[in-house]
Amino acid sequence: IGIVKGQTQTEGYILPAIIVDGDTIPCITTRTHIVIGFRSKVSSRKQKQYTKLVRNVIKVYPYAKLAAEKMKEYDEMLALIPNKNDRQVAMKSVEKQLYAEFQKDIERLTFSQGIILIKLIDRETGKTSYKIIHEFRGKMRAFFYQTIAKMFKYDLKTEYDPYGKDKEIEKIVRLIEDNQI
Repeated sequence: IGIVKGQTQTEGYILPAIIVDGDTIPCITTRTHIVIGFRSKVSSRKQKQYTKLVRNVIKVYPYAKLAAEKMKEYDEMLALIPNKNDRQVAMKSVEKQLYAEFQKDIERLTFSQGIILIKLIDRETGKTSYKIIHEFRGKMRAFFYQTIAKMFKYDLKTEYDPYGKDKEIEKIVRLIEDNQI
C-alpha cells in the first residue's frame, strides 16, 4: 500500500496504490453506476410505457418483499402448530389481520400494478399466488380467489419469467435492489 499526497503537505489522502515500472498508481474503488438512457430511435410512447413500468414496479415491489417476509414468518409459525384444525384457525386469524392492514392499499392498485405484484410475489417467494393460497388456506379457497381474479382478468397462477416476458421488470427490480433508483 502506498501513500498519495495532495497539493500541499498538510492536505492528503491515504489510498491503496500499486507501483508499476517505478510509477505509483493510486487504486480507487468507486460504486457501480447503471445509466438508463433511451436510444434516439426509441419512440416517446415506448419511453412513457417504460417510465410507467418503473413507477409501477417501485410502488408494488415493497409489497412483494413484505409478502415474502410474512410468508416465511407464517411458515415458521405453522410448523409449531401440530393440529390441522388449529393451523386453519391460526391462518383465518392471520388472513383477517392482513385484510385489516393491507386491504385499502391493495384496493388502490391499478390493474397493471396488480399484475406486476402477482409476478413479483412469485419472484420473491418462488411460489405463485395461487399456490400460496392453496398451501395456507386450502384448495377451495384458492379456487375461489382464482375464479374472482379471472373475472377481473388476473391470473393467480402467473409465473415470473425474468429472462423472457418479465425481463424489463427484472432489470428494474435489480436497480431497486442496488439502490440505483
